[in-house]
Amino acid sequence: MIGQAYRRLVPLVLVKDSSGALVTGSEVTAQSENKTRVAHNPNQCCGKLQLCDALSACTELNPVYRRLLKMVLEELQFLEQQIVQLEQEMASLLSQHQEAVQRLAEVPGLGVASAQQIIAEVGAKAATFASQKHLSSWVGACPGDEESAGVSTSHRSPKGNRQMRRILNQCANAAVRTKGSIFEIVYRRLVLRLGHNQTIGAIANRLCRLIWIILHRGVRYEERGQSVCERLKRTRTARMIRQLRSLGYHVEPLTVQLNPA
Repeated sequence: MIGQAYRRLVPLVLVKDSSGALVTGSEVTAQSENKTRVAHNPNQCCGKLQLCDALSACTELNPVYRRLLKMVLEELQFLEQQIVQLEQEMASLLSQHQEAVQRLAEVPGLGVASAQQIIAEVGAKAATFASQKHLSSWVGACPGDEESAGVSTSHRSPKGNRQMRRILNQCANAAVRTKGSIFEIVYRRLVLRLGHNQTIGAIANRLCRLIWIILHRGVRYEERGQSVCERLKRTRTARMIRQLRSLGYHVEPLTVQLNPA
């Protein structure tokens, strides 16, 4: 019901044409654009013949179910209209903080919508929080420290602000998928040791600290993923050369000479 292809096909179940048939080949071709792919698996790709066969079962659909389906579609459209209105209202209220929203939206994983929600929660300058650690603790994105008799019993994160934690977790999942970003590099380095969930929590903590720096200091985000990657390569190469030399091998780093054109 949420996907665009299904939203185009469901109304065909509710309306009959002049011949009394619910679905025709031309309608399916026009509405589904000849193909409706429900997944990346090519075996799950169905064409217009399969759609006609699947939707032909709706010819004997009870009128009560048709009305219920129509009511669900109308409710979904109404909710979407309300979401658009609320987004426009939020944008008008945060118009004076447009520059702060733009600076936050430049961070990988964040967008205009998430930036507006973050500013609505912590303020345009995050002035309530004295440091990035205070903000991370308030959000609940930092590791916990539960001790009993000097022994750490749990590192579970505090509850904090559930709304902000949800936003940061969503942004962290999007940030690690940004090619060439520092978040992708950190994710690949930590995921094998910590697993996906804990790594996303660590990325969310980094995002939370970065948000405080951008808002409180008024700076812009600078991507350093490529430079960090190159520095890590040089460090790893130097370490391997030292290890080989300690084993008695004679290793000299290669120098690439460019021929002048």
